[in-house]
Amino acid sequence: MVIGLDCAGPQLVFGKLKDHLPNLASMIDGGIYGELESCHPPITIPAWTVMFTGKNPGRLGLYGFRHRKENSYTDFYIATSGFVRESTVWELAAKHGNHSCIVGVPPSYPPKPLNGCMISCFITPNASKEYTYPTTLKAEIEQLVGKYVFDVEFRTEQRRRLLAELYDMTEKHFKTIKYLMAEKPWNLFVFVEIGVDRVHHAFWKFFDPEHHKYVANSEFEDVIPEYYKLIDQQIGELLGLAGEDTAIITVSDHGVKRMKGAFCINQWLIEEGLLKLKHNPTSIVDLEKAPVDWSETKVWGWGGYYARIFLNVKGREPDGKIPPESYESFREEVADRLKGITDSKGRRMNMKVFKPEEIYPVTNGDPPDLMVYFDDLY
Repeated sequence: MVIGLDCAGPQLVFGKLKDHLPNLASMIDGGIYGELESCHPPITIPAWTVMFTGKNPGRLGLYGFRHRKENSYTDFYIATSGFVRESTVWELAAKHGNHSCIVGVPPSYPPKPLNGCMISCFITPNASKEYTYPTTLKAEIEQLVGKYVFDVEFRTEQRRRLLAELYDMTEKHFKTIKYLMAEKPWNLFVFVEIGVDRVHHAFWKFFDPEHHKYVANSEFEDVIPEYYKLIDQQIGELLGLAGEDTAIITVSDHGVKRMKGAFCINQWLIEEGLLKLKHNPTSIVDLEKAPVDWSETKVWGWGGYYARIFLNVKGREPDGKIPPESYESFREEVADRLKGITDSKGRRMNMKVFKPEEIYPVTNGDPPDLMVYFDDLY
């Protein structure tokens, strides 16, 4: 059985909160554990897929949630289960006659047929969609917990409502998991709880005194510890159901830390003369809606928890600007300029800039030309 806790922080599980998490602590003290490095990039998609296929993001062709379409400037698609073409561990297990139950492992929407059962993950649009395999399982789940919840809207200031929704979602997830463990045949059981990630996003500044936006003595200061206690309690119940003959692995896809702020990569590119606008917009706009002069643009980027940098190459992009013979030297120049970025106080940031082929033996799909980690995020 694999217990996946999205974004669970080792500094919490093994450190600050360990004494309050008896079930996780018993696995730490009574089992074996080790430090694992996540993939590049260390984010939910592709990290879980890397874990359960044993293939790196370059081989998978998955470099994040969003992927641009056929060298387009702005068109993109969301990575779904259909883009995972490598065999997963449960597909390999099926070849040996083993049954699997898979719950909430990204990206698993739409659910694929398998020797067992599946409930899809947080990228599922809503509960009106077909989110189970077999499809008949959906009626069982809805009879058990009512409307199934895949995710919560964590980017909100309505934190009391969010907290109630977070607990409701988590309780439905674990009730469903216990039902499947008891009622369905399985040799392998894998689930991922996305709630750990969401509680960090929404409540970290109330928990961490070193956060630059720390709110002291908030009603939310204990939300993260209390949520971890809930998870630990639920894990204890799963351990009892699984029995002593079941091997248990508890894993996370990436860690967690405070944010210092944000860096607007495309604004920087504009200021560096690498991204050209036809005119300055009167308000903040997304790149997709910005008046970009692509025929004069050399570089643009996609943001997130790391930056994907794309060069506008002749013969590759519709309005390519960089001659192919100048590609490598220009890419080196852009990488050097990125490494020289300073913060608001003029201090050089500890930028990490990678070429995809430096970290992946194969680069399938549409990889960026450069991958950038800001300051100490790497």
